Amino acid sequence: MMRPGAKQYVVARPIYSEESFSEEHEKVYRPRKTILNHLEQFFTCDARRAKNAALSLLPIIGWMKIYRVKEWLLSDIVSGVSTGLVAVLQGLAYCLLASLPPWYGLFSAFFPVIIYFFLGTSRHISVGPFPVLCLMIGSVVTRLVPDEGPPLNITGFEGLTRDEQRVLVASSVTFLAGLMQLAMGVLQVGFVVMYLSDTLVSGFTTAAAIHILVSQLKFVLGLQVPGISGPLSIIYTLEIIFNKITSTNVCDVVISLVIMVVVFVVKEINDRFKSKLPVPIPIEVIMTVIACGLSYGFDFKTKYGIDVVGYIPKGYEPPMAPNLHIFQESAVEAFPMAIVGFAVAFSVAKVYSVKHDYTIDGNQELIAFGVSNIFGASFKSFAASTALSRSAVQESTGGKTQVAGLLSALIVMIVTLAIGFLLDPLPKSVLGAVVIVNLKGMLMQVREIPYLWRRDKPDCVVWIGTCVAAILLGLDLGLAVGLGVELLSVVLRVQFPRCSVLANIKETDIYKDRKDYIDIYEPEGVKIFRIPSPIFFANIEFFRNKLVEAVGFNPLRVLRKRNKALRVIRKLLKKGDLQWTSTGFLNTSCGPIKESEDESSMEELDLPTDFKDLPARINWNADLPANIYVPRVDLHSLILDFAGVSFLDISALKGLKNLLKELIRVEVDIYIVACDVYILEKLHECCFFDDEVQPTMFFLTLHDAMLHILTKHPEMTQMKSDYEKITTTVTVHYPGGSLWSRDGNPTSHPETRF
Repeated sequence: MMRPGAKQYVVARPIYSEESFSEEHEKVYRPRKTILNHLEQFFTCDARRAKNAALSLLPIIGWMKIYRVKEWLLSDIVSGVSTGLVAVLQGLAYCLLASLPPWYGLFSAFFPVIIYFFLGTSRHISVGPFPVLCLMIGSVVTRLVPDEGPPLNITGFEGLTRDEQRVLVASSVTFLAGLMQLAMGVLQVGFVVMYLSDTLVSGFTTAAAIHILVSQLKFVLGLQVPGISGPLSIIYTLEIIFNKITSTNVCDVVISLVIMVVVFVVKEINDRFKSKLPVPIPIEVIMTVIACGLSYGFDFKTKYGIDVVGYIPKGYEPPMAPNLHIFQESAVEAFPMAIVGFAVAFSVAKVYSVKHDYTIDGNQELIAFGVSNIFGASFKSFAASTALSRSAVQESTGGKTQVAGLLSALIVMIVTLAIGFLLDPLPKSVLGAVVIVNLKGMLMQVREIPYLWRRDKPDCVVWIGTCVAAILLGLDLGLAVGLGVELLSVVLRVQFPRCSVLANIKETDIYKDRKDYIDIYEPEGVKIFRIPSPIFFANIEFFRNKLVEAVGFNPLRVLRKRNKALRVIRKLLKKGDLQWTSTGFLNTSCGPIKESEDESSMEELDLPTDFKDLPARINWNADLPANIYVPRVDLHSLILDFAGVSFLDISALKGLKNLLKELIRVEVDIYIVACDVYILEKLHECCFFDDEVQPTMFFLTLHDAMLHILTKHPEMTQMKSDYEKITTTVTVHYPGGSLWSRDGNPTSHPETRF
């Protein structure tokens, strides 16, 4: 109950152990499902489940039902046109990263969007080329079909030009990545993306941005640099660029600098005044049109020797089957593409779903992107995900649903079928400059390093390790290294948790780390030890060492010392050198007594101490006869706080049981509190309990265990002066009577003092 006018609560209840609580409160019986039950449920089909499956596989049915034509259609049209213009430009620009002819980027901005319109669950992301994926595809393309030298010996390359071979490689890799995404979606393993933390993705995309920046320098500087893939490729590429720096095309440099400065400034204006602008200024499109006009009017290609986009064929090419030999050669690279493409798209989709209050399904997103990539690859497009800047345009210009995405695909189709020839004189340096400017967001993630270092050093190590590995080893190997560093950091945190000794905060039932507070109460002879992690095979030894450090003695060593001392005492009694009197043991030997080593059965030293053939029980904390020394143990009760222990494995069960037995055998009472009910069930199932380790040691809370100890050892409070006593406003209700205070007198005030 609450005390009137005070922010305090008073509870009157018994002291509960797990056993007493179970006896007093009946649990609800919940039948456990077997594997057979789960399989039966999985394969059972009825009308309702079929309807839900159809709605799940075709999310368009769900949101089209609630589509508000009058309110949303105009916004979707404006957003679709704006996004379509940006998609055309980014399709051409990002295609350069994949080392393919620019117009194939238009295919990637069209075919995947059509499929995602029907299968995707996000209403705001813009599907199409993503620079990181393009770069990963480019590394496979340049490895199998290098700029210099013959291509890899692959069946199906015969009679194809270099560009056609590269398109075949890109589409086949995309097809394989799509198959992997589709398989993961069907198998409901969309959770795998959870292993890519925000820190890892940030470090990885920053490294990818650096790779993209270096890859675009050849277009900005107007140099002929062969594509290089593999570890240290970025170093070799920079070496070639610096060696050829004297051959820089000044016209390309000037065009690139002008484009980058103007686009950067206008983008900053868009960000600063986005609340006042009806739509962001499409500065990339404007500058592209201007550059295209100037290049055509002044014939930049002939006069200044700059590299232009060139002929863009009209229409779409017939579908093409993937190459199985390329599957074998690129399977290792295709898997990280599938993961990265989905992870980036899902993270962006999740941001917009939270902002606009609707749900997305990770497994359905995998299916949507898998089918999109399979379908697109059949028409010679390359892997699609979502570009952050393009999705931001679609959302900020008022896009409400994927109708905007469908309209953007129509804009791309118009360019492909009708007006693509207008982009023939577009300098490639313009596309390179646009790509570099759009890297600002990813490059600025470097600013996270100081923040991570101050807040979470392991996360900072993951960020730096992923970024450095991806820069030096390449994006595929870098992602694997980053994932390894991330998992290692998790394992180390769980394997070496921050264990602590707790103490009671005065006049409360709250227990905190004794190092963090001043006004604390620690009863003599009692220790409270907390481990905030699961206990398993990798950290059971760490747990033991930390516990031994906390209690101040090694229980196994003390037990062996005591058993050795008992051997000596028995021998002395047998020889007559030691006698028992009313005041204790009396040493009757004149000479010094030496402790002899008995080599017979050293295993007996680990057994419980046995006093049955001795005249009295030995007080191990008192002075022992015959100068026998045994380490003192001032601890009589140990409380283990298991609130943070989520599971125990078999190795941990064995180690924990041995440790508890050692402590019990040196006369330390063990209490385990706040243990998860499923762990308790597992302990019973694994025959954890015996004559020494019993279920009665488990208590509901820390305070229940502490009050039980104080009840069992009243001398702990009697030895302290009134000034030193600590008062806690906790009621102890003893069964069969009214409320009692510690001194044994009944009281009406619900308070226990100790």
